[in-house]
Amino acid sequence: MTSRRNFLKNLATGTAALSVGGIIPGVSAKSYNSILGANEKLRIGVMGVNSRGFALARGLAAEKEAIISHLCDVDTRALEKTAAMIKKNTGSEPKKFVDIRQMLMEDFDILVVATPDHWHAPAALMAMQAGKHVYLEKPTSHSPAENEILIRAAAKYNKVVQVGNQRRSWTNIIKGMEEVRNGSIGEVYYGKGWYTNNRPSIGIGKVSPVPEWLNWDLWQGPAPRVKNFKDNFVHYNWHWFWHWGTGEALNNGTHFVDMLRWGMEVEYPTKVTSVGGRYFYQDDWETPDTQLIGFEFGNKKSFVWEGRSCNPKTTEGHGVGVIFYGEKGSIVMSGGNEYRVYDMKSNLIKQVDSTDGYQEGNLMGPSQYLDSLHFQNFFNGIKKSTPLNSDLLNGCISTQLVQLGNIAQRAGRSLDIDPVTGRIKNDKKAEKFWGREYEKGWEMKI
Repeated sequence: MTSRRNFLKNLATGTAALSVGGIIPGVSAKSYNSILGANEKLRIGVMGVNSRGFALARGLAAEKEAIISHLCDVDTRALEKTAAMIKKNTGSEPKKFVDIRQMLMEDFDILVVATPDHWHAPAALMAMQAGKHVYLEKPTSHSPAENEILIRAAAKYNKVVQVGNQRRSWTNIIKGMEEVRNGSIGEVYYGKGWYTNNRPSIGIGKVSPVPEWLNWDLWQGPAPRVKNFKDNFVHYNWHWFWHWGTGEALNNGTHFVDMLRWGMEVEYPTKVTSVGGRYFYQDDWETPDTQLIGFEFGNKKSFVWEGRSCNPKTTEGHGVGVIFYGEKGSIVMSGGNEYRVYDMKSNLIKQVDSTDGYQEGNLMGPSQYLDSLHFQNFFNGIKKSTPLNSDLLNGCISTQLVQLGNIAQRAGRSLDIDPVTGRIKNDKKAEKFWGREYEKGWEMKI
């Protein structure tokens, strides 16, 4: 019988990039380092620099091993602001582009993708096809079908792809996960992740002229065209429209589902459920503002993720985090680089604190130092073939779990999942959400 591990291995047949940094076939690690220039600075292009991309560009510009050589954004204001910041901080001004297709023709090593969700997978594919390594912000894709394309693409083009689940590189979180996995609280059978906020209404959008600073056609890119621009689309509110975004579940839930998977050592579930809706305001917001997604892994383990976009009441004293429940106690990890261990009487028996200035609720860059740990792992994956902490395969699986939660929500029923392939079983209505339509000429093709 085909095992889950073998299925995933077969899906990525021929690639070392998913796990050991993308060595060119037939070339040794030593020779590869010589070709690349182990001491040379990696040239980086950043796509999407308005918010999270600005923070990433600022952090990467401070890395000794890298230089920000290229920037791309369809918002000329963001492009100029980020270019000015890079020049001020480094003394070197990057080349600026509005169209990613033109920028990918340039000579640089890495593309950082920090765009709206509908651009993530297409941009990553285009970059690999152009010979670039990729730092891909989560979620990896807009739909499960795109995950499968990305995994095959990494195998074909043999590129290093690090996903922005940066907690996999945080020192204390790594230690905490070792405690979870090594029996510190006994066998772990249940977990919970959460995210809370107090987001305002986005209102009812008015059809408006496209701002002179925005290239609306390129902003939409691979998504089928919406002709009428409305004043509540750009910038952040696209998260709440299914056409471009994936809701709070993938906006923030991906991080914590990834942590739960990591700690509980699970891959694809057997059943996925979701309850919730847009409860708080009556406006254009389409995705749930309140959602509880459940994942079952046979009859052995389960976990849930709870998202509350419009009620900031904390859980375990934190607005974001995860908790693992075991036979001998529980372990709590907040959004920062810290954890706490409790016994079965809820007594705190161990506390590991963070000293790195993590800022809970900071949407752009909660900690530049912690991001740097993830960047360094990525650079070492390229230069030294170091295994990636958040490789593409793991990033796609975590993304897909939360996508399945959204599909269960939209289909209005629980989903039975093949634990080997991660595919939906015997549900034609739900399967309609597996992929997405593209604007003609923008289809993802390997």
